[in-house]
Amino acid sequence: MNIVHMKINGMPVEIEAGSNILAAAKKVHVNIPALCYHPDLPAWAACGLCVVKQENSPKLLRACATPVQENLSIITHDAELYQIRKTVIEMIMSTHPNTCLTCGRNGTCELQRFAAEFGVREQPYEVRLVDLPQDTSTTSIVLDPTKCIKCGRCVQVCQQMQGVYALEFIGRGDQTIMSPAACLPLNDSPCIKCGQCSAHCPVGAIFEKDETRTFVRAVSDPDKHVVVQIAPAVRVALGEAFNLPAGTITTGKIYAALRRLGVAKVFDTNFSADLTIMEEGTELVKRLTTGKGAIPQITSCCPAWTDYMEKFYPDMIPNFSTAKSPMMMQGAVTKTYYAEKAGVDPARIYSVAIMPCTAKKFEISRDDNMQASGFADVDLVLTTREFARLIKASGIDFLKLTDEEADSPIGAYAGAGTIFGNTGGVMEAALRTAYNLITGEDMADVNIEAVRGMEGVRSGEVDINGMKLRVAVAHGMANVGTLLDEIREARDSGKEPPYHFIEVMACRGGCIAGGGQPYATTDEVRAQRIAGLYTDDEKSETRCSHQNPEIQQIYKEYLGEPLSEKAHQLLHTTYHERKIYKK
Repeated sequence: MNIVHMKINGMPVEIEAGSNILAAAKKVHVNIPALCYHPDLPAWAACGLCVVKQENSPKLLRACATPVQENLSIITHDAELYQIRKTVIEMIMSTHPNTCLTCGRNGTCELQRFAAEFGVREQPYEVRLVDLPQDTSTTSIVLDPTKCIKCGRCVQVCQQMQGVYALEFIGRGDQTIMSPAACLPLNDSPCIKCGQCSAHCPVGAIFEKDETRTFVRAVSDPDKHVVVQIAPAVRVALGEAFNLPAGTITTGKIYAALRRLGVAKVFDTNFSADLTIMEEGTELVKRLTTGKGAIPQITSCCPAWTDYMEKFYPDMIPNFSTAKSPMMMQGAVTKTYYAEKAGVDPARIYSVAIMPCTAKKFEISRDDNMQASGFADVDLVLTTREFARLIKASGIDFLKLTDEEADSPIGAYAGAGTIFGNTGGVMEAALRTAYNLITGEDMADVNIEAVRGMEGVRSGEVDINGMKLRVAVAHGMANVGTLLDEIREARDSGKEPPYHFIEVMACRGGCIAGGGQPYATTDEVRAQRIAGLYTDDEKSETRCSHQNPEIQQIYKEYLGEPLSEKAHQLLHTTYHERKIYKK
């Protein structure tokens, strides 16, 4: 590792070569303001807010895009830089509506924060607002071009991190907008509703479709029996909205908060993650041992990923596991198995899911398979951000709540269920149970380090009683193409598949960094959330899905066995090619 020696405001800094001045400043606890820059993305110096001075030089440098150099001496703050930055903020605000009170990013907006920090109290420049309508064409996210500050983060995320190209720069200069090609509605574009554009937008130009009022009306309706499930990744991220460190496990408080909000039953998507493993793991073993079914088998838990596959790689549909996502499995068994055991008319059940993902809002109505119970299996999806707002608006002192437990019979979970929330977790959970299905024994060590880590694509080999299982894990859609092209090449040339089992998650890090999670997600935050999920796994009484007593119970009482006729009816789905651009 090459180390560069330099100074920030006279303070010596040692930092890895190739880093930028922003990173160097942080090493000595100096924050340089920036709006267009995000650590997930390549710097492109669009906003000019991060300008700094090189000592003994009239030259101004953009800290986000300037690499560190040996003996470089940088001044990050002085009276001139203060005025330059304030002017940049005022110019950006001259094209930005003054509607903070009604904006979904009020309190979390980066432009709002900088305006407050720099004491912007008046508008010295002519206000020039664009007159463009909101794009509400998707069920997941909303585009509001009037609030766009042209930072370009959304375009970079969509094109470079996700490889989707649903958003692009259209126009030039002041007329530039971020929009789908030909200014199509977002729903007619290749958009996969992953929400990474909204998660990276610094202002309120892209945000999740807010449905908190729908939830409030539902719990106030005496004719509705409201039940709620919470996703694995929510429990290690929600606390950030209440100033807890990222990765803090808040499961028990979430259960308590939901009961304070007035729901009838609190269940956990971790239960159906275990259910997914029983179905998907059995499906994998069947493909491997009978030769029936395409290899590699590819996971299907992520709705943004399945949407991407249907649009960009429809020839891979035979490789997809037919198992539904845990959220949709939970919805199906809620309105069938639970309804029967509780003696509740499924027509009265209103099924809500708290998810880290904006694509989940799309998934609940993606096709008729999402009504396996005879009703909409899941009626409403709220993101982690929406849930946090609900708790605060309801006057609940979240941090003071006493931990509670989930309701039975579809609330208990094994450690395998909780690690679904991070990249590699589905793979690890499936392998723990696949080992048992093949050998009849449990793994001596259920920690499968080969599938853990943050590389965009990682592969390995797992020995299951002499069977060498080649596996691969990919996250962030732009990383998936190379992997799938490798599989295509082997298939088309008649060669043996390079892998037997592949896990894909649309978002970097997996669901812990989904499009509906708290803002300001970075790799440091991702690491903390992932650590929280593995802590939850390690402290679980059972760590393999097939060991979960409530999973054993539902098969004994209702489903029969994995891949049974009833299991297929409720827990499995089909896929079909979707047009990249709708006409």
